[in-house]
Amino acid sequence: MRTHSSSVVAVKAARALADLIDNDYPTVEEYVRALERNSNALRRANPSHASLVTTQRAVVERVRDADPASVAEAKEVTAAAIDDVVESVESAKHEAAAALAERIEDGQTVLTHDYSSTVLEALESAAQDGKHLDVYVTEARPRHLGRKTARTLAAIDRIEPTLIVDGASGYYLSECDSVLLGMDCIVDDTYYNRVGTYPLAAAADDVGTPVTVAGSSAKLVDEGFRFENDFRDPSEVIREPPEGFDVKNPAYDATPTRLLDAVVTDEGVREF
Repeated sequence: MRTHSSSVVAVKAARALADLIDNDYPTVEEYVRALERNSNALRRANPSHASLVTTQRAVVERVRDADPASVAEAKEVTAAAIDDVVESVESAKHEAAAALAERIEDGQTVLTHDYSSTVLEALESAAQDGKHLDVYVTEARPRHLGRKTARTLAAIDRIEPTLIVDGASGYYLSECDSVLLGMDCIVDDTYYNRVGTYPLAAAADDVGTPVTVAGSSAKLVDEGFRFENDFRDPSEVIREPPEGFDVKNPAYDATPTRLLDAVVTDEGVREF
């Protein structure tokens, strides 16, 4: 969860439930309880991942609603539910990336933050269509996932990536045609993404650089989900023990959707 996008995490977590299929259970009730217990543990691992939470719920509810007559049937329903959830997440991500790629124009200079598999796929698709792009990539401190993004982009023909520190984004925004971002989730009118997104979106709004967010429609939630931030270990920020001061290391921040220009998902584009 510290090194992968939320879609990848959701897929890995869904597939992890398949381990239960190899175990023996005397009754359907005990199997379903084990499924619920393990699914809850996966959700608690990072309750801020909307796609993780929604996909786990989908698998468990599918098994419950099927009311299986035997453990074998319950396992069959579980396997089918996992396959369907994984296919849904991956196809939604690909469709969102394809829609974003269509909005990218040849010769553009864009800026991206952190590591988003959807944005990366869109940029690669645009480049494969013959578009030449300059891409500024923030480091996304303290985990420096932007370095992973820059290395990935450097291997793609027609893309010229430049890695910058987070605080330099305002310096380069005036050169950019757009900011392209992934998303953890959007809850009502609040967009949650890797920490550093809010000041980036605010600065982009100030200089008039449009901000486009892309991701699966499953990440758009309006009820039954409460975002919980993840506060990481202070050692990610400073290696030596802090003396006389505290260290705060939130993983995500909250950005008002009014600072966005568009949200691109597999279900279409929402303009702001």
